[in-house]
Amino acid sequence: MKSSSSATSLATAPLSEPLRLGSLTLRNRVFMAALTRNRSVPTNYYQQRAKSAGLIISEGVLITPQGTEWPHAPGIWSREQIAGWKKITDAVHKEGSFIFAQLWHLGRVSHPDAPEQIASGVPVYAPSAIAARGGNFRFLPGEPGYVTPTAIDDPTTLLDLFEQAAINAKNAGFDGVELHGANGYLIQQFLDSTSNKRTDSWGGSVANRARFGLLALQRLIRVFGKDRVGIKLNPTGGYNDMGMPLEETIETYSYFISRADKLGIAYIDLVRYVDMLDPVIDGAKRGTPHDILATYGSLIKHAQVFSNGGFTGEEAAATVKAGQASGIFFGIPWITHPDLAQRLQLGRPLDNEIDFTTLYGKYYAPEAEQRKGYVDYPAADYSDLELKKSSKRLSMGNRVLNLLRRSH
Repeated sequence: MKSSSSATSLATAPLSEPLRLGSLTLRNRVFMAALTRNRSVPTNYYQQRAKSAGLIISEGVLITPQGTEWPHAPGIWSREQIAGWKKITDAVHKEGSFIFAQLWHLGRVSHPDAPEQIASGVPVYAPSAIAARGGNFRFLPGEPGYVTPTAIDDPTTLLDLFEQAAINAKNAGFDGVELHGANGYLIQQFLDSTSNKRTDSWGGSVANRARFGLLALQRLIRVFGKDRVGIKLNPTGGYNDMGMPLEETIETYSYFISRADKLGIAYIDLVRYVDMLDPVIDGAKRGTPHDILATYGSLIKHAQVFSNGGFTGEEAAATVKAGQASGIFFGIPWITHPDLAQRLQLGRPLDNEIDFTTLYGKYYAPEAEQRKGYVDYPAADYSDLELKKSSKRLSMGNRVLNLLRRSH
């Protein structure tokens, strides 16, 4: 049985409360997660969603040219890119929302034959020369998978890239930055013992494996200040051939989260286990499902705890109400509902079906075609609210008129 609009809006009411995030006041707790969708083309995608989102995290922004699986994935290393992002941040601010740039380095899941990687003039770098299993570079001939990367000699050169990207993001008008520490990319590759087999100060012990990510956070803090920096983590792993045994996972992430929290950053986004992000590799799932909020939430004393991963509106509101998280990131619901936060607030159904045929766009398709399944999902019908407002104004006007008549 479907709940009424009023009942649904009551159930999701905790999500409508404003939230203080450092020096920012977010208008609600319905946040838009980073969504990589091959669409670095001129659209009003972010502006549409900024009309109701409390906080927006950009799609992953590459900090250096890389052989990514996704054409049209944006970067932030050139003047042209900074100018392009400035248009987006201005549009988001115009709608009363805030936007953080998610800073992204793919590490070993790049490909040397991709045009971007060739143009960069550097090899595919990673903590260790260990290839990730899987991979699907659909825009390259054949069926190329991941390659064995080159172990980076001096990881501080990669930290320099993160710091410069943060400088560029600040110049582009972003309100802050999120370090992408999830989904098997560079930060997680250093953290995970299956991808980091170094024997120097960057590998081996938990503290050594955590070092790169913690130093990256410090570089971002140097640019934005601690209250404008967040990090996204996925301890349950799986994606891009990530995942340690459960006991080691808990030990590693407990250490990392505790140390990151002591840096005073604005938030830590803990991504729950999502089955579709845990592919079968060599006949078995790779991830380590466990309750991330129960396991790590109590370790976070200073940062806001955010979460992500398949939440319904009602479940998100219950999580916030219970004090397990201060806000919730949504992914796919934002793709299909540009007015998601307003729908949840007012009890409107999430009834737009996703068009999976256009989810990632067609590689190098014309701009008009890239807009399909991207900025053409309709908002809900709120005409009944306008009628109620008009009726309320009319009723108030009649009462005033009657009072005036009586006074005469």
